[in-house]
Amino acid sequence: MASYEKYTLRTGETRWRVTYRKPDGSQTTKRGFRRKRDAETWAAEHVVIASATNTFIDPSAGNLTVGELYERWFDVMRPLWKPTYRHGVAVAWATHCRDVWARRKIASITCGELQAWVSGIAARRSASTTSRAFGVMNGVLGYAVKEKRLPSNPCDDVRLPARPKRKERRVYLTMGQLLDFADECGRGEELGADRRALILTLGLCGLRWGEAAALRVRDVDLKRRRLHIVSSTSKVDGEIIDGTPKNGRGRDVVMPRVVLEAVGPIVVRRRETDGDDARVFVDRSGAPLRPQSASSLKRNRTWWPSALRRLGWPAKQWPSPHDLRHTAASLAVHAGANVKALQRMLGHSSAAMTLDVYADLFDSDLDDVADALDRVAGDAT
Repeated sequence: MASYEKYTLRTGETRWRVTYRKPDGSQTTKRGFRRKRDAETWAAEHVVIASATNTFIDPSAGNLTVGELYERWFDVMRPLWKPTYRHGVAVAWATHCRDVWARRKIASITCGELQAWVSGIAARRSASTTSRAFGVMNGVLGYAVKEKRLPSNPCDDVRLPARPKRKERRVYLTMGQLLDFADECGRGEELGADRRALILTLGLCGLRWGEAAALRVRDVDLKRRRLHIVSSTSKVDGEIIDGTPKNGRGRDVVMPRVVLEAVGPIVVRRRETDGDDARVFVDRSGAPLRPQSASSLKRNRTWWPSALRRLGWPAKQWPSPHDLRHTAASLAVHAGANVKALQRMLGHSSAAMTLDVYADLFDSDLDDVADALDRVAGDAT
């Protein structure tokens, strides 16, 4: 399986080389061992045992650079990723990985180096940014393992900074506040009725902004009061793209009567003028909705903060578009919705995820259980 040969360096020092055959039958060598015992140990582990267990790694396979392998990995994974995720990977690579790792041979990278790199990013950037950058390297080196270029992934034992489970700022509107906000948006000079309907859809049906922006006339079933959520709009490199919803699966959401009455006339009008493929919600130019911000900065004069200013609410109580999704969850829970129903409405991948995100909304359930048990105990006595 392997033979050993001593050779002499120009310096006069001696070394040992291993000559062996790879599983495909081709012959190659591995050199540089100081002792014959070292050469024999290496051959036993990397040739004899590896060949028998189908874990053989050609030493030359690790000479590929990270940059070269990244291109291969990215091309293989491209069709499987959503456009927004694909863009995020490309940005993370260009910003945090390329200058550090692109020219390095994959076999030369150690866990310690990766840990130092991760810790350096974490010291100046957020935990999510750090995790995104690490995820690129983990993906590339994991792909190297699958291609049998590395025996193991040096990323496996790297520690990442803890990510906060939820944002500290989360605004829940009451039903009265939501209706006031919707009515104030409805008083706008342009698209007032459309914006009022949008606020009600976000705040009572729990749609994400991108899902509302992607909603088409054909996706609205007025007779059954259903919204078919099958796509989501995002902006990637300045281009508007429609992709799948966040978890990759569509869902149906029931419209409360107040939403149906607001959205219905818009759907009918859009169908008559532009057909079933028309977007339900658009901006003044007819283009897809542009994202809105709840920032109270004076230069932010879009229709969303303008309506909030007219209401006179304190800036810390201004809801962002995503806060209306939280509001929908809160109103549904207080109306008696169980976790499973809430999961289906919001499009979460599991009820466990819904509980994790909105655990605070279910705290009162503990009191309800205790009160119910008290009533049962009272009846028994």
